[in-house]
Amino acid sequence: MARPPSIPHDTPGAAPAVSQDIVDLFDAFTHSTMERRVFMRRLSRLAGGAAAAAALVPLLEGGVAEAAIVPETDPRLNVAWVAYDSPYGPMKAYTVRQKAAGKQPSVLVVHENRGLNPHIEDVARRLALDGFYAMVVDALSPLGGTPADSDKARSMIYTLDRAKTIQAYAAGLGWLKTNLNTTDKVGAVGFCWGGGMVNQLAVNARHLDAGVVYYGASPDPADVSRIEAAMLLQYAGKDTRINAGVPAYVAALKAAGVRYEMFMYEGANHAFNNDTRPARYDKAAADLAWSRTVAFLKKELSDK
Repeated sequence: MARPPSIPHDTPGAAPAVSQDIVDLFDAFTHSTMERRVFMRRLSRLAGGAAAAAALVPLLEGGVAEAAIVPETDPRLNVAWVAYDSPYGPMKAYTVRQKAAGKQPSVLVVHENRGLNPHIEDVARRLALDGFYAMVVDALSPLGGTPADSDKARSMIYTLDRAKTIQAYAAGLGWLKTNLNTTDKVGAVGFCWGGGMVNQLAVNARHLDAGVVYYGASPDPADVSRIEAAMLLQYAGKDTRINAGVPAYVAALKAAGVRYEMFMYEGANHAFNNDTRPARYDKAAADLAWSRTVAFLKKELSDK
């Protein structure tokens, strides 16, 4: 288990200074069915008034359409929407690959609990430029797809049937393995809710070759012996909610002989990779984690 050096937070691009109790409140809001009015009332108390709370909201929530690192119009890329059948019904997915490339290893990208939005599409485009056929499945397809209202998407995602959702993503892995533009090597990378889903795919889908988990819920340690994929686990030092399950998970991985790497990014908050959320985004941690993600996937999904 390697640990990166401490990452200073007074560097350019580091998250703006927002108190940890406010970040923790936002984390509780985004990972529960808490109503917005309740969140705003509690935020007002912590911030010292309604006006101060309103000023903090853009730092906490950001704007999913404003920070595309790779534009969808990039001439090097071929972007397409597809649909495939699953036990949960038809699943809609966003796919992207380099136009000039031949067959490429594929990566299933699993979104956060706000559904398939422009930010996660941008993440897929970044992977495409790094040499992968990337696909983001809309987990909310059975409910009509991800709505524009992110609060509604958050509420909807917790009504999904968990077992059927895992099966739907497993079917997506199968679709990627048999696609004419891909090799038979397939990985998955997930963030937050999606990180937990990658852990579940590792336990339940034996055709997964490599899984990358960003601050996702750990699986039941009793199920870890079923994992055959190589795993890269990346966590935020301040993420006490998710980190509570990490020691038992790591112990189970060791006991089962699963190949894994684990990194804890000290000083970073949950969702540190999401560059559309200024209060929690940590550029130093995100850049380091991304470089490790790409290197890991290239190594594990290589045909060599």
